Amino acid sequence: MSPTEMAYRKTALGGASGFGLLIALYDTLAGDLRRAAEAERCNDLETRCLQVNHALQVIGYLEDWVERGPGGELAQQLMAFYASLRRKMIEAQAKRSAGILEQQMVEVLKVRGIWQGLELRGSSSKAEAPARIAAPKYPGALLAQYERGRSSWSA
Repeated sequence: MSPTEMAYRKTALGGASGFGLLIALYDTLAGDLRRAAEAERCNDLETRCLQVNHALQVIGYLEDWVERGPGGELAQQLMAFYASLRRKMIEAQAKRSAGILEQQMVEVLKVRGIWQGLELRGSSSKAEAPARIAAPKYPGALLAQYERGRSSWSA
């Protein structure tokens, strides 16, 4: 990341809500996966490993936001998503597959979009994101929940 990008992120995160910080982590994770895939295509194993290692750290931060124990269905689904993501990243390295990394980036961006939609919905009602995320076996369930809520809106 360039110094300009770092300065931009630092400024943007200064007043970010809980959702804003969460979305920034997903943006970072997607960027790491994109750069890792590019490095794999260029046969730059050192850069690929650095990017995947950073992505694994970001997943750790995301997991720290999830309340364990009786956190509910959302917490279980997020933990399953992060575990699956981690497995697929390791598989991509073993198989030297940029495609697997890119597919995981797509999945991360889907979940990021859901969080962004929830942030926008919450900002219209002045709701703040929780400091920790309580209660998807996979983000598809979270997506379905979001889509149901979104499609029930009418003008």
